[in-house]
Amino acid sequence: MAKYNTLLYYCYSTIENGEQFAADHLKFCKELGLNGRIIVADEGLNGTVSGTPEACKAYMDAVLADERFAKTDFKVDEVDELSFVKMHVRYKSEIVHSGLRDPNIINPNERTGIHLEPKDFMEMKDQDDVIVLDVRSNYEHSLGKFKNAVTLDIENFRDFPAMINELAQYKDKKILTYCTGGIKCEKASALLLHEGFENVYQLHGGIIKYGKEAGGKDFDGKCYVFDNRLSVEVNSVNPQVISTCRNCGKTTPKMINCANPECNEHFTQCDECGEAMEGCCSDACQSHPRKRVYDGTGYYVKVPQPINTTKKNKVQLTD
Repeated sequence: MAKYNTLLYYCYSTIENGEQFAADHLKFCKELGLNGRIIVADEGLNGTVSGTPEACKAYMDAVLADERFAKTDFKVDEVDELSFVKMHVRYKSEIVHSGLRDPNIINPNERTGIHLEPKDFMEMKDQDDVIVLDVRSNYEHSLGKFKNAVTLDIENFRDFPAMINELAQYKDKKILTYCTGGIKCEKASALLLHEGFENVYQLHGGIIKYGKEAGGKDFDGKCYVFDNRLSVEVNSVNPQVISTCRNCGKTTPKMINCANPECNEHFTQCDECGEAMEGCCSDACQSHPRKRVYDGTGYYVKVPQPINTTKKNKVQLTD
């Protein structure tokens, strides 16, 4: 039996005095002995936490007992090691950054796409009048995606609104959106409806729930997750690897963060190139003086950055 659980969840619900709530919630999580990352905003909660089964159950019971979060859908993974090394709870403007804060356009509590349970999504996804739309970032869908899904060339979810014109060609189709845990689809589907798309659906619970309840059928590759596992298996029915090593082109399911902390880019790299490149994406990063020691995992505890240093990619807790 696994020693720990990892919980993935979100809930759109109004939180008054969110900054104080975040501070109190951090204290509560630490008292339970949890590690993880939680975003608190006026619009709700978005979190991934890891701890003993007892601590995770106590956390879920407490969250669900709060009427504001009573409908929270927790996805639970059994893991052998904690998925985080610290506990962070941060107050931000949104629980998933879309750049759209007008409640008349984006308000998941009032209007979103029709939620499809995994079995219903599986039955609909291959119909002729259906488009399956991945609303995640490049580095996520390069690692794994549904067969024949439409993917978008975006670095962050905040780039999604700019893709609406590109998606206009599918307005006469049924649009089935999906993401890791469901949170991005709440806003993506709301925006599509606002822009005149009439038949919009979303995979309830995202890829993670689909893997648990539908065996992950037709999801190719692995699913990127926002913790030190970096990716998880989804498909137990007809799995295949679709991602390739950036350096040599060999098929590999392994995704890492570049060992150069001033880069930290997410990319796929085979073990052989990982050893040869010391976990770096390029020769320039490999020769960087602040290069971290590569231990084969490609996950690193966050290192403080020098003033005025810009990362190419920054991991954010979304989905």
